[in-house]
Amino acid sequence: MGKAIRPYLDTRKGFAHNLQNGHKEWVTEVNVLGVVKHPNLVNLVGYCAEDDERGIQRLLIYEYMPNRSVLDHLSSRFQTSIPWVTRMKIALDAARGLTYLHEGMEFQIIFRDFKSSNILLDDQWKAKLSDFGLARLGPSDGLSHVSTAVVGTIGYAAPEYILTGRLTTKSDVWSYGVFLYELITGRRPLDRNRPKNEQKLLKWVRQHLSDLKKFELILDPRLEGNYSIKSAQKLAAVANHCLARQAKARPKMSEVLEMVSNIVEATDIESPQHPVENITTPKDASKTTTEKEGTRRRLLDPLLGERWWLRWRTWRSGNGEK
Repeated sequence: MGKAIRPYLDTRKGFAHNLQNGHKEWVTEVNVLGVVKHPNLVNLVGYCAEDDERGIQRLLIYEYMPNRSVLDHLSSRFQTSIPWVTRMKIALDAARGLTYLHEGMEFQIIFRDFKSSNILLDDQWKAKLSDFGLARLGPSDGLSHVSTAVVGTIGYAAPEYILTGRLTTKSDVWSYGVFLYELITGRRPLDRNRPKNEQKLLKWVRQHLSDLKKFELILDPRLEGNYSIKSAQKLAAVANHCLARQAKARPKMSEVLEMVSNIVEATDIESPQHPVENITTPKDASKTTTEKEGTRRRLLDPLLGERWWLRWRTWRSGNGEK
């Protein structure tokens, strides 16, 4: 199998970064990938650091990931878009990777730079987390958070982390919620090339969650209608739960993993090639007011400030589920 070699720091974008931090981050990534092992984390094959006339040149050698990053496929420069079912499985893979970092070891690792460009795809379209240069160990026993400089990528960082520098695993959960809306919409968290009222993804999405008839407007048009509107609504509800303003109100990644896993299982049963009951169809209009309001509340919380706790049993319907 071939190997992918990338110069370290080539694509680093964040709130605070300079070349003096390069060696520290390079060492951090080597250390993290040297001790963790999971199917949804990229394998580190090798590394090197050489001093020449240009200074210290650092390289990391990953396993070969031929399908590049999720960000690459969500961008318009690719002629074909990732199918809906594949997007759902990518969401599941990413949740598995984060759950392992947060809860799968004796110690806790906070990714701190979770984003679509750091999620790579192998030849089977399995998603693997990469680029751990900003990762930090979780808080020691008895402590609620890690105090650190605010770094990461604009559009993904949790609000409490930006304001206080207090880092917890719930910061990664927020970033995962942003990523879910990337998969749903095909849009970047921050895109200065769009009209002013559409540049910030979460703000734009919020405008469409106040009315169910508008919800389908946020679905990535490159999917060309080949998606399950039902699973998209469920995924949006999970994203909203991850984006709760209060960090304590956000679920743990293991809880997120369970929810997304159930959505993926249901989506595999549904046909991924055709929309499932478009929410603007007459059949939808025949639903009772109570049913509509229940769905509306699931979609609105918590971006519009409603207090409501998403429980998985809310989605249990048909198929003999209780």
